[in-house]
Amino acid sequence: MRKVLKVKKKTVYIILASIICLLAGGIQLEKKEAEVQETMGTGDTVKNENSGTKKIALTFDDGPHPYYTEQLLDGLKERDIKATFFVTGEHAELHPDIIKRMQEEGHLIGNHTYNHLQLASNNQEEFKNQIIKTNDIIEEITGEEVQYVRPPYGTWDKKFEAELNMFPVLWTVDPQDWCSDNAASVAEKVISKAGENDIILMHDYFESSVTAALKAVDELKEAGFTFVTVEEILFD
Repeated sequence: MRKVLKVKKKTVYIILASIICLLAGGIQLEKKEAEVQETMGTGDTVKNENSGTKKIALTFDDGPHPYYTEQLLDGLKERDIKATFFVTGEHAELHPDIIKRMQEEGHLIGNHTYNHLQLASNNQEEFKNQIIKTNDIIEEITGEEVQYVRPPYGTWDKKFEAELNMFPVLWTVDPQDWCSDNAASVAEKVISKAGENDIILMHDYFESSVTAALKAVDELKEAGFTFVTVEEILFD
C-alpha cells in the first residue's frame, strides 16, 4: 500500500492544482449530480498560451472495457495518437492486459476511483480510500506512480491534493457521449467545440463513443490539431 502523504514531488504541483481548481469554478461538495452535469464542458482547466502548435487532449473515463477499449486502442495506434485514460480500479483489476497495453503504447493512465464513486460530504474517507486502492492496482500493473485523478462528475475537494499528492484533471469539452448512441452527432459536438489546448471528455465503454472519437480525431487532425496527453496541455 502506498503512503497517503508523499513529499518527493515538487510543490509546484500543489500550487498549479490550486490554480486549476480555482478556475474550475469551485465545484461544491454538496451539489447534486444534475447540478454538476450542468457545469461540465464550461472551461474547467488551465489553458496553455505558449504552445507553438494547436495541441488538444483526448481523454476517456470509466474503462477499460474488454472489447471497446481494445477497439479504441487499435484506432489510436493506427493514427499514431496518444490519449489519456482515467480508469476505474474495478475494471483495471479485471483487464490488466489492457492497462499494460495502454502504457506500452504511450498513453497516460490516470485514476477514476475504484467504482466511479462521486465525492460527497458524507463519504470523503471512502472516496480517498478508493483513490488509494485504485492507485495501488494501476501501479502493480504498470510499475509507475499514478499522478493524475479525474474525480467522477468533477466533484473534488482541494484537501486531497496535499493528502494524496495527486493532480486533479477536469475538462473543457463534454459532448455527453455517455447519453447518446448517435456517433455522428457526438463527433460533431466534439469537432464544433474543440479549440487549442482543450481537454475533451469521452468514455471508452460504449461502441458509439469509440466510433465518434476516431471520427473526431480524423477531422481535427485535418484541421491542424496535434493530440497530446493531458500533462502536455497542463504543464508545457
